[in-house]
Amino acid sequence: MPHSTDRFLTTHTGSLPRPEGLIRTMYAKESGVPVDPAALAAQIRDAVAGVVRRQAEAGVDLINDGEMSKPSYATYVKDRLAGFGGTGNTFVYQDLAAFPKLQDKVFGDPGRSRRKTPACNAPITVRDAQAAVTDAKNLKDALAGVKHSGGFMSAASPGVVALFFRNDHYPSQEKYLGAIADAMRAEYKAVTDAGFVLQIDCPDLAMGRHIQYADLDLKDFRKRIALHVEVLNHALDGIPPEQLRIHLCWGNYEGPHHFDVPLADIVDIAFKARPSAISLEAANPRHAHEWQVFETVKLPDGKVLIPGVIESKSNFIEHPEVIAQRIARYANLVGRENVIAGSDCGYGTWVGQAAVDPDVVFAKLKAMADGAALASKRFWK
Repeated sequence: MPHSTDRFLTTHTGSLPRPEGLIRTMYAKESGVPVDPAALAAQIRDAVAGVVRRQAEAGVDLINDGEMSKPSYATYVKDRLAGFGGTGNTFVYQDLAAFPKLQDKVFGDPGRSRRKTPACNAPITVRDAQAAVTDAKNLKDALAGVKHSGGFMSAASPGVVALFFRNDHYPSQEKYLGAIADAMRAEYKAVTDAGFVLQIDCPDLAMGRHIQYADLDLKDFRKRIALHVEVLNHALDGIPPEQLRIHLCWGNYEGPHHFDVPLADIVDIAFKARPSAISLEAANPRHAHEWQVFETVKLPDGKVLIPGVIESKSNFIEHPEVIAQRIARYANLVGRENVIAGSDCGYGTWVGQAAVDPDVVFAKLKAMADGAALASKRFWK
């Protein structure tokens, strides 16, 4: 994981807007319409090349493939792992329950409404080990033509897979998580063996509080996510922490979020995860104040923070000065070399998700780079 040694580096959470043609093809594939694999592969390669170029043009330092090959950051695993053939899962978002009209709007999102979440109804095994290898090659090829400071790729955590895909097969949740971890290790290794930083997406450690584990009190929820971290560390065993980062997420949807678990209640457990860097929401109205957590919580040695300095659900383009101020709050508390500027969450979490106009997305990334440059002048004189 690169550090901000002479300026503040920039990155983002992972997913980015996909081209319209690729969206149509992936909609068809998700609906069971036969799709030519070679044609889809070509579309994905072209999309990766395009999104890498646009990140570089916006001034992003740590660049990824935009998750172009995935229908979503979590549900893609049903295509790469065997064992998911049960009935679809249903979800209750605790914060949306009292607002039915808003709930209908959120669940009616063009991407979210098409997601497929079949339950686990058989032993989990690796079905397609080549997919992650192909993703890595596409990113490596695309990065060869742009200026950058490093590449990263995302993968679902065992805990978030267990959140989206109900367990109808294993005798306990512990056994289920372990089986997922063992199967996902192949993808984790494919990414890191290719030389990239691996980002593990961990909404289960935050969003899980008001969805999967809404019936638990805080004490029991902390026990549950401690198990998630333990299982994740098992899956990442042997991979250098410096080649790993995690993303904490409270849910990438425009909702009340008034049931979000506070960062202060989970950060100590998140710090026990093997990855050296932690990406977290820090710009949206529900979590923008949580930089104050680090007035009393010490950042462990070897850890890096990637606070979101641009949010992911509105078309406002943040002013570079606001971004510089957000970066400075964290840098003043944990040290300039331990801060990398990022986004709250992704901009293409589900294929077809359209909360932010695609062109605005890259304008926001450009504003982030400009804000990081302002902050850098103040911290590296």
